[in-house]
Amino acid sequence: MRMYDIIHKKRCGLALDEAEIRFFVEGYTRGDIPDYQASALCMAICCRGMTSGETAVLTDAIMRSGDVVDLSMFGDLSVDKHSTGGVGDKTSLIVAPVVASLGGKMAKMSGRGLGHTGGTVDKLESIAGYRTSMTREEFIETVKNVGVCVVGQSGDLAPADKKLYALRDVTATVDCVPLIASSIMGKKLAAGAKSIVLDVKAGSGAFMKTVDDARKLADEMIRVGTMCGRNVRALVTNMDIPLGHNVGNSLEVVEAVRVLRGEQKGDLYEICVALASNLVSMFKKISVQESQLMVAKSIESGAAFAKMKEWIAAQGGDVSMIEDTLKLPRAPYSREIASPCDGYISHMNTEGIGLCASLLGAGRVNKGDSIDFGAGIELAKKTGDYVGKGEKIATLHASNEALFADAKEKFLSSLEFSDKKTGKPQLIF
Repeated sequence: MRMYDIIHKKRCGLALDEAEIRFFVEGYTRGDIPDYQASALCMAICCRGMTSGETAVLTDAIMRSGDVVDLSMFGDLSVDKHSTGGVGDKTSLIVAPVVASLGGKMAKMSGRGLGHTGGTVDKLESIAGYRTSMTREEFIETVKNVGVCVVGQSGDLAPADKKLYALRDVTATVDCVPLIASSIMGKKLAAGAKSIVLDVKAGSGAFMKTVDDARKLADEMIRVGTMCGRNVRALVTNMDIPLGHNVGNSLEVVEAVRVLRGEQKGDLYEICVALASNLVSMFKKISVQESQLMVAKSIESGAAFAKMKEWIAAQGGDVSMIEDTLKLPRAPYSREIASPCDGYISHMNTEGIGLCASLLGAGRVNKGDSIDFGAGIELAKKTGDYVGKGEKIATLHASNEALFADAKEKFLSSLEFSDKKTGKPQLIF
């Protein structure tokens, strides 16, 4: 078998068979296939596409390229969620303890933030002592005893994806549904969960800018996951507006605690209830409507918040920071942003707001960059809200006052105003 023939076949628009796809993934992972041939095949896939069957084989090959976590001891109780990334997206901090409080087993590997998107691992590390690295035995034992464990991506999980993504990133082949779907699902399947709910974002702060593109990706990931023997559902949600009111690591932990204590409703609460309800309905085999009642009760009764404290303690975190969020890292300087005019906020460029948080120190430009856990943004107003000239729209937080000027400029340039009243944005498409 030759890579030349595989590239030529796909360039001509023909479907690759299983042996050809596995030959490519295994050979490239080992280093036997050079980058120039791998990039040629990725470009041919971008131009010619793949069938769902091809994508399923590619996903399975990526999954099997390294370690595969065995969660079979948890049976149908094993669940996971994945978000395609966004701004203010602290849903895992809320959904995980809710689902665990209702009997689910969530063994979750999460990533760090990069660019304008935040990472669950960074948010959790703002809690003193929280361990994002554990042995496999500790990981499984925590899931068994607590019902949830969230760590950073570690070990040799889907090494083919690491190599392929780095290549795609520099060859203009990132924006391709079969390659995106196989990349996401290859990692998710390697993480071992029986049932998976995907939160596929659409909008200015998301990778998929339109609802149609997000739906196509969601449909493909569901098909691929099902063909690989998992239960998969997806929600296409709005990332044309930041989720919740806080953007930044410890600030987002504060907001997650508010939701779990039953102190905050709104968009973040609604998205989390939808995600958690779908997961609960999958492992309990009941309707989403029945699950919604259980999820709401878990939050209202305090069971979900109690589970969060148990989970944080089990991974070495200082629970007193959850009980009293004033103990979480806080930036020493803050600066209010006032509205430059009267009117309604008609649009928020969510990517711009995420980049504003990064300018304040809350995010990374490069993978190795350090972050300021206390930096970020508190939003006082969002899309659809009326503001008077001079009224506070947001508060910026940073450890260096010199950062405020550029951050304020980026924030204000991310807003659009209108004299006409605009409705509140739709949350779930």
